[in-house]
Amino acid sequence: MASKTIYTVVAVVGIAAASGAAWWLQQPKAKSTDSVALVSAPGAASGPAGPGAAAGGRPPSVEVARVEVVKLTDDTQAVGSLRSRRGVVLRPEVSGRITQLNFTDGQRVKKGQLLVQFDDQLPLAQVQQSLAELSIAQASQKRNQELVAQNFVSQRSLDESTANLQVAQAKLSLSQATAARLKILAPFDGIVGIRQVNVGDYLKDGADIVNLEDIDAIFIDFRLPERFQAKVKPGQTAMLDMDALPGRKYSAKIQAIDPLIDANGRSVGIRGCIDNRQLQLRPGMFARVNAVFGVRENARVVPEEAIVPQGGKQFVIKVVPGDTPKVLVSQRVEVKVGLRSPGKVEILDGLEPGDTVVVAGQQRLQRDGTAVNVVDLSGAKPSRAPDAPAGGASSAAKPDMSAPMQAASAPAKAASAAPAPLVAASAAGVKTPGAGDKPLASQAKGPNPCDEPLAGHKPAGQLPGKAPGKPA
Repeated sequence: MASKTIYTVVAVVGIAAASGAAWWLQQPKAKSTDSVALVSAPGAASGPAGPGAAAGGRPPSVEVARVEVVKLTDDTQAVGSLRSRRGVVLRPEVSGRITQLNFTDGQRVKKGQLLVQFDDQLPLAQVQQSLAELSIAQASQKRNQELVAQNFVSQRSLDESTANLQVAQAKLSLSQATAARLKILAPFDGIVGIRQVNVGDYLKDGADIVNLEDIDAIFIDFRLPERFQAKVKPGQTAMLDMDALPGRKYSAKIQAIDPLIDANGRSVGIRGCIDNRQLQLRPGMFARVNAVFGVRENARVVPEEAIVPQGGKQFVIKVVPGDTPKVLVSQRVEVKVGLRSPGKVEILDGLEPGDTVVVAGQQRLQRDGTAVNVVDLSGAKPSRAPDAPAGGASSAAKPDMSAPMQAASAPAKAASAAPAPLVAASAAGVKTPGAGDKPLASQAKGPNPCDEPLAGHKPAGQLPGKAPGKPA
């Protein structure tokens, strides 16, 4: 019992000693803090952080750029494949044995040229037989006509001889058609591929012999998202880059637009034509397409950093002269943007060529009319707007603010003086050629084969088998 009392007394004494030590250690710090506060309080009331600091502070520094006028291209990128303007695989319609191959691999052939000849001895014999039967039928028809005129035979005999003559003519046409199908002719001008057969081979109907391709003009087939179907029109231009031919550019003229939009990918099919008389392109090649919808010669553009979105609208901050000479102030302006290119945005409404806009430091300009300090990006020492005059004195000396404005506009003038290349309207993809780049196909002489109608195609608006101008 005595031990418990001792333990309790020792615990109480220890707690009291710890509390006293803590109080003693904290007492000098509190005093020093109070003294520091008492000493610093009088100076704080009259220091630079007082109310007069805002009037005598420096204006915010900003970087600016001028509105440029450049040539802007409205385009988009896609990928496509090349295909022949006309291409077929020659196949026989009847079975037979090859007796002649009148071409070599990769040879250019003309329309109507005999390429493959099959054994036609039996069909030619049938033609001779049909000719003999036709001769007999014609003689019988002529004789019956004379006898009917003299009333020696009945009209029925004449009708029978007329029918026999028609049958003989049909047999002759059938035998001639059978013999003609043993000759395979070139359906159009083109280049034959590599043959799959040899002389003496027996082929069944429908067997592959050789492919024939017309590649003087070559098609490019590609697809665009459905949102571009209102922009793309026949006659527009598309620029092509080939991975197989790096560094070379080709120009394609859009000829047709598929009226059906693919329900799976929501895309529309486009077909363009390329002048390929130099035979540098081949069907099946992969192409990167830059479809050009239009070119704007005098487009107003600003750096994309100058756009400040706010509440679903687009704003820029202009730098304009203030009420006081040589003082520049900020002005928030709502703009309407158009095309976008890498680092540039087209301004459709709200700015004029030569206007100066802020590209860095917009967060420091919360109100219109704020004096700004234009930073010289050319490397010279930045200048600033003059301090606010104290006591209403407006005649104090102020630095010249025209120097930083001229320095900031120097890059823009240099850029506008040089011949600017076409600016692509998308952030990534095929580069649009400049004025010095010419498509290789344009160097060929003669009419463009893309402008020539294909043989055997009916003109637009004319129905097959009907003469123009006559109702169907």
